[in-house]
Amino acid sequence: MKTQELTIEGMSCGHCVMHVKKELSKLNGLTIEDVEIGKARVQYDETKVTPDQLTKAIEEAGYKLVPASN
Repeated sequence: MKTQELTIEGMSCGHCVMHVKKELSKLNGLTIEDVEIGKARVQYDETKVTPDQLTKAIEEAGYKLVPASN
């Protein structure tokens, strides 16, 4: 399991948090640790969840995932 902190643009309220949680919860192999305005912390099985799936889930919720800087 990989733990990752996601930075999310466009979130401004509790409804935003609920939308992101709803979309992320649809991903099989992912556990949501925490979602706050502007970020989410998740654990996921890299054999079941891809970075593209994370990006798509955030976009489906109506927000933009900020690419992680290495």
